[in-house]
Amino acid sequence: MANHDSPQEVAETFLKKLEESPFVMIGLTGGQHSEPMNVKLDDTQPNTLFIFSAHDNRIAKGGAAMAQFVGKGHDFFGCLAGRVSQETDQATFDKLWDNRVEAWFPNGKADARLNRFDVTSAELWETDVAVSGRLKMLFGGTIDASESSSHAKVGSIA
Repeated sequence: MANHDSPQEVAETFLKKLEESPFVMIGLTGGQHSEPMNVKLDDTQPNTLFIFSAHDNRIAKGGAAMAQFVGKGHDFFGCLAGRVSQETDQATFDKLWDNRVEAWFPNGKADARLNRFDVTSAELWETDVAVSGRLKMLFGGTIDASESSSHAKVGSIA
């Protein structure tokens, strides 16, 4: 609930939700549309989402970017700001490569590029409204802060 979850607890919930449904809409700022992409996490590199793409994908040129997340049950939302750049560490590439990634690249690793999205800030919403708040939504009434969902603005998701 809004009065109980610290920003760090909301960020931890975000990471759990992202593991359950590892998809974001991501795009470079500056006019191009966002697109859905599968993300990978590496515990040794907090605040970074990794995204395999084709070499000519619209995010491949890098730069300032925004990513949006919707949890599998539509119970968690996130908007993340950051920068996209190419991950050049081959060990990280190999560590994150798996069968789910390979399925998108018919010619294997040669067709793939690993991008890193370094998060600079995030706004996160957990939409788990209390039972009393849900009753008010059904039958009328004003939801107070103790019945509302959690919201956090964070500079770190780690």
